[in-house]
Amino acid sequence: MPIRQPQTRDILDSIGEGVFTVDKNFKITFINRAAEDILGINRENVIGKICKYVCKTGLCSGKCPIAHVLESGQTKYDIESKLVNEKGEIIYVKMNSSVLYNSDNEPYGGIISFRDISEVEVIKKKLIKETQYHGIVGYHKSMIEIFELIDEIADADAAVLIQGESGTGKEMIANAIQTTSYRKNEKYIKVNCSIFPDQLLASELFGHVKGAFTGSIKDRVGRFELADKGTIFLDEVAEMPQQTQLQLLRILQEGTFERIGESTTRNVDVRVIAATNKNLEQALESGQFRQDLYYRLNVIPIHVPPLRERLDDIPYLVKHFIHKFSLLYNKNIHEIDDDSMDILLRYNWPGNVRELENTIEYAFARTKNNDVIEKTKLPAHIRISFDNIKPVTPRNIKKQDNEIAKTLEKHHWNRGKAAAELGIGRTTLWRRMKTHGLV
Repeated sequence: MPIRQPQTRDILDSIGEGVFTVDKNFKITFINRAAEDILGINRENVIGKICKYVCKTGLCSGKCPIAHVLESGQTKYDIESKLVNEKGEIIYVKMNSSVLYNSDNEPYGGIISFRDISEVEVIKKKLIKETQYHGIVGYHKSMIEIFELIDEIADADAAVLIQGESGTGKEMIANAIQTTSYRKNEKYIKVNCSIFPDQLLASELFGHVKGAFTGSIKDRVGRFELADKGTIFLDEVAEMPQQTQLQLLRILQEGTFERIGESTTRNVDVRVIAATNKNLEQALESGQFRQDLYYRLNVIPIHVPPLRERLDDIPYLVKHFIHKFSLLYNKNIHEIDDDSMDILLRYNWPGNVRELENTIEYAFARTKNNDVIEKTKLPAHIRISFDNIKPVTPRNIKKQDNEIAKTLEKHHWNRGKAAAELGIGRTTLWRRMKTHGLV
């Protein structure tokens, strides 16, 4: 008896992600079972309907991912948004969007896949509440100074330029600035300037009119217009082409812009936060970045230090990431052994906090439930580097030991609770207590 080959519909109905397709008029042509479940709808009732009346996302007005891929031909990945299901409940999702091509390689519609990340969002909000400052973990003097500065500029409208190496948490700093500002209840739009081709970046930022360039099949509202009265975050701003830099300068100076292909001047009121991991001084010298734009953006400068310059924060970050992954993976793992912590304190961290987070997740995935993370579970390149470097200790180790005494007193000398709060192992705590006569 011949084996029955699965049909496309059977395959799409068997996957856990929601999937639906639309034609060029944004009418739904197919929707799978997972999408039915997530949205709480009956697929037979939505075929032929315009997608924005079914999904009801915050992206439908001006930032539609399907419109974007149909215009640009480029797939969009991991777009975070919110859907409203049939019951009116808000569902957090992460989406991918692509163009649908026929057998002649001609585009005839789009496809969206999405997954429910509501539980992840709940965990994320819980972790942000538990962190020291709006989701950021940092006890080093340089980080405390940044937190104080953010509080001081809460009522300001001046542009902010955040500089720092990749992985230091520049976007989290930008989020904290927006969260504490008086515009916190207005729109907050983020744009990564490095992922768009030159002409498309200008279209993303300032919008365009129908026929402005090949593929512009209708008018499009830009991100600045969408962010009116709110805040816009321009990540990797040093990658912005010269012509777009000039347009941005005009917005910063005059609060006006024009859509591509249009002569009508529009006004906008937007607070600009920019970030880059590039050396802007070199970019200024080479002419890649406009000096006048630099001074307009750099009204409030923030430099985020690399992790190797704030080693004292590593135990706190490790504790935070272990807690995070214990929630995400639903595993009872809450401690790392002293040898592992020594290795983490002596590593140089070229990838900064992001690399440390990835390291803890790697070790966490390899550690069995109810166990302690051991050094054998750390990535090999970090363990190998440990054998080839000289010991490095935090510069304010004496300050940490004073903190140990205060923490022990706070918990009535319960070493387990004190070690948990300090983010170190009980063995390390005991060793430092003996060294400083605290036993």
